Amino acid sequence: MDKRLAECDERMTKGLESFRRELASIRAGKATPALLDNIRVDYYGTPTPLKQVASVSAPEARLLVVQPWDKTLLTPIARAIQTSDLGLNPQDDGQLIKIPIPPLNEERRKDLVKMAHKMAEEGRVAVRNARRDVNDQIKKAQKDGQIPEDDAHRQMEAVQKLHDKYIAQIEEILKKKEAEVMEV
Repeated sequence: MDKRLAECDERMTKGLESFRRELASIRAGKATPALLDNIRVDYYGTPTPLKQVASVSAPEARLLVVQPWDKTLLTPIARAIQTSDLGLNPQDDGQLIKIPIPPLNEERRKDLVKMAHKMAEEGRVAVRNARRDVNDQIKKAQKDGQIPEDDAHRQMEAVQKLHDKYIAQIEEILKKKEAEVMEV
């Protein structure tokens, strides 16, 4: 595999993984610790990811439990969860934070699906940008006489196949998440 193609594959993989991480933050009616991955807590003046200051578990299908390692963080963690756009209501019992996951209503489900589509589009854009950049490199190399026209054409076809593969993966992941969110 050509160096350009390997670089393109790596960038497309990063775009896909970024999309997967973002999509994990969309709740589908059941509790999952990944739901709180994007929460940042004010830890002595520094916005810190929640998983660096507490352990998050899902003991039941509709309950998340956050156990901070420093008890002084209970209030900041509860505040960070409450002010997030997840629509959750944390309950602080002095030792840990319990977060009941309410069932989603139809309108909220549709909003979450729209959010997922927006994230998918961002993933597609990342994949397309990788394709465009590598195609530009190939065209420049051909113009400078570093590679023959046939090789340039073959490389661009290979890049297009990579692009199509990653776009199909994004679509598949989106379809599964959409079904998961819309399931009652």
